Amino acid sequence: MPGLGSLVKNQRLVNAVVQRFQRCMTTTTAVMSFGDGNHGALGLPTSLMGLGVDAYEPTRVPSLPPDITSVTAGHYHSLAVTSEGQLWAWGRDLEAQLGRGGPSPRDLWNEPRRVTGLDQVNVCSAFASGVISAAVGDDGSLWVWGKSKRGQLGLGEQVMEAVVPSRVEALAGEKITKVALGWGHALALTEDGKLFGWGYFADGRLGSIKESLETSQLESTSNNQELSSSSLEAAEKLVLEGMAKENNMPIVWEPSLVRELQCIEVVDIACGLDHSLILCGDGTLLSCGSNVYGQLGREKQDVGLFPVDISFRPMSIAAGLGHSLAICQVPSSDVIGGAAGVITWGWNQTSQLGRDGPENIPLGVEGLEGEIPVSVAGGRVHSIALTSEREVWVWGSGKNGRLGLGSSCDEPEPILLDSVEGCDVLQAVSGFDHNLLLIAE
Repeated sequence: MPGLGSLVKNQRLVNAVVQRFQRCMTTTTAVMSFGDGNHGALGLPTSLMGLGVDAYEPTRVPSLPPDITSVTAGHYHSLAVTSEGQLWAWGRDLEAQLGRGGPSPRDLWNEPRRVTGLDQVNVCSAFASGVISAAVGDDGSLWVWGKSKRGQLGLGEQVMEAVVPSRVEALAGEKITKVALGWGHALALTEDGKLFGWGYFADGRLGSIKESLETSQLESTSNNQELSSSSLEAAEKLVLEGMAKENNMPIVWEPSLVRELQCIEVVDIACGLDHSLILCGDGTLLSCGSNVYGQLGREKQDVGLFPVDISFRPMSIAAGLGHSLAICQVPSSDVIGGAAGVITWGWNQTSQLGRDGPENIPLGVEGLEGEIPVSVAGGRVHSIALTSEREVWVWGSGKNGRLGLGSSCDEPEPILLDSVEGCDVLQAVSGFDHNLLLIAE
């Protein structure tokens, strides 16, 4: 039976063929959005929804080219790649993450526009955090823009801002295939399975990228303790101490190889707000970073990169703000070799895990049994999955319409997004509080 590394390599070949086909296809596509509209990430016109108004059901994003091949949701903004290698962006632009030459007026955030400064780059994929955007060219080059005091741009010592796309020169000799971005940290995967990390590395969220691993005063378990009402002064002191320490943040300003994995093939990566997931070619799933909500999925609490306590074989991974998701091979009496299932663990404040049971232990989402998931994504407190039947399933917090079900009700288990039933949904992705669907017409 082929190993996971071989399967992933085969999948990369399939993906490449599909991508080339998409560039030649005549089928048009449309992007739909739903959820929180406060930052303009929905891309809906003011006249249609009102500025900053939420969308409680999937709504078509106008003003986009008819040949979008992939979409990406940052925390508060959105990106779309065309078959011609162009990149479009809309949403929050306070940090110049839309690539418009600097922060744009708020009343223009919701208008999709082409990113400037990438005319010589044939963009094949895009990625985003809350404050920066990134694009990968068909030559494997990585380009970034936005503003990050935590070194997430990866452009060099003390470089905190890039108002136009700038190439990450430290990776000039590599062919990048995927980027994952957290709150202040970043990971990049190369074509040959190497893993690079940079940015804010407290709590070991980049593995042992530096000799010393520091614990974040503001985000670690030490700041998750219960405080009585009489401990207000102690709480304030704790926050002030944390803020003071943040002024001397542990930062890696340029991409560096993750040392523990220099001789190990990596096949997939994902970043939550302050944790990381890394899938290796032999099927081992590793986690690192903050474990405040049990999002690392392991009993071992040591700071650094260690295996997740998972009893299923992961095939792909994703992360929300404080929860983790994986599509795994799970036992099945109907499918030889096992079926595909969604496994979740971590923060479960509004049922974003889609299941009952211990939060810190990776367990299956029973509500998706019988479905074949092909992708899964996590937001702040909700989750979304796309199946082989091109159906979209949602669960967790319904606030601001982020489940697209026409209400603000939470859903503790996966529920079919029936408003797009029958549509040929190609992709479903989540930002913190909004979602994007790519649909073939």
